[in-house]
Amino acid sequence: MATLSVKPGQRFNLSDWHTNSRFISADAEHQRSASHQVRQEAQTLRNKANNQTKWDEHDNQTRLGERIGSVNRWKEMLDKCLADIDAEIDSLAKVKEAAERALQDKNLPLDISIECLTLRESRRAIDVVRDPVEEELHKEVKVIDKAKRELQQRVDEAFKQLCLLQEARQQLSCDHQHKMKTLEIDRVCLSLNVNSPNISFKVNPTRDPDGSTALDEWEEKSRCNKEHAEAEMKASTELREATVVAIAQINNKLEAQRVATEFALRKRIRDLEGAYDELKWQEQNTLEEIADMEEAIRRLEEDLQRKMQDLKVAHTRLETRTCRPGIELCRDQVQYGLMDEVHQLEGTIRALKQKLAESQGALDALYRQLQRIQTDCGYKANSLVLDKKCMESRRKLMVPASKFVPEVDALNRPTNRTLSLLKNGQPELP
Repeated sequence: MATLSVKPGQRFNLSDWHTNSRFISADAEHQRSASHQVRQEAQTLRNKANNQTKWDEHDNQTRLGERIGSVNRWKEMLDKCLADIDAEIDSLAKVKEAAERALQDKNLPLDISIECLTLRESRRAIDVVRDPVEEELHKEVKVIDKAKRELQQRVDEAFKQLCLLQEARQQLSCDHQHKMKTLEIDRVCLSLNVNSPNISFKVNPTRDPDGSTALDEWEEKSRCNKEHAEAEMKASTELREATVVAIAQINNKLEAQRVATEFALRKRIRDLEGAYDELKWQEQNTLEEIADMEEAIRRLEEDLQRKMQDLKVAHTRLETRTCRPGIELCRDQVQYGLMDEVHQLEGTIRALKQKLAESQGALDALYRQLQRIQTDCGYKANSLVLDKKCMESRRKLMVPASKFVPEVDALNRPTNRTLSLLKNGQPELP
């Protein structure tokens, strides 16, 4: 009779079979619950990220629009200010031309007065008297001479004010051009979207650009330019009004003013000479400091190169020791020493680089300071030449009329002739 063969192997109880089924079902439910939780969190994150991105873009679009409006308002104010300053420059130029014409027109009355005095010197005997006509002629000569000098002063003031107006206009024009460029850039930024063809990732876009300023500084700069231009226009208006009424005015203290002006010029020349010598001394010391700093930078760079080579050696040693076989690849004292050396060298290199950057910054500052010194030195030299020319020009005030030949200055207008008065109050005649 054949026997029933029994397969070898472990036999489980029915309770184990049920337990296993329940475990599998519970684990599947747990995994589905966890997956559902992850999906819900992912959906929440996606919704939150999309909403945040949408609102951030909307907010920045709004900010860009407001910024464009703000810049455009300043541009319009600068447009108006530029138009006003152009009109003021034109008005002041016309007043200056009128003053120059009035100054030129005084030559004929002065020549006639002198001619009359000369003719009256031909009188003989008892007719050579100091009568009211002679006194009025002397008064006329004095009045015309003072009027000419006053007009010349007004012309010079108008010329200087024109220079100031042109300078203020240049500042306004530069600011206006910058705002036009800014409007163009911001409008391009406002038009960008995800479908724009020229968008791309940039290197470190969140950095603060060199030369960037705060919003308050930007607005203050534009306000200062506008207020400076308005102040110059106000000064120009006052000067125009004063020039119109100053043609008939005589300054009774002109001689005292001449002495005071010459005294101030001499003092200014001495001050300029002292300032020029001081600047030359500062320039020499700055050049010496630049040479010392350049040498220090060179040494820092050499030390940095040497430390880089030392770091290469330490790196190479560490990497080479990774090839030790088997149990020999242990963290021995050499390993720890090389790691410490690497860390020490890296710290030293960082410190050297930082100090090199500081030294380079100091050197750049020295070069900028040297440039400022040299520029200011040039200004002082130019001012010294100009002030000496002023002193030389003012000597003409002491030249007798008979020896003075009228010249034409840089503005193509005749200079004043000054009559030297004798002790008896009569002009010196040829």
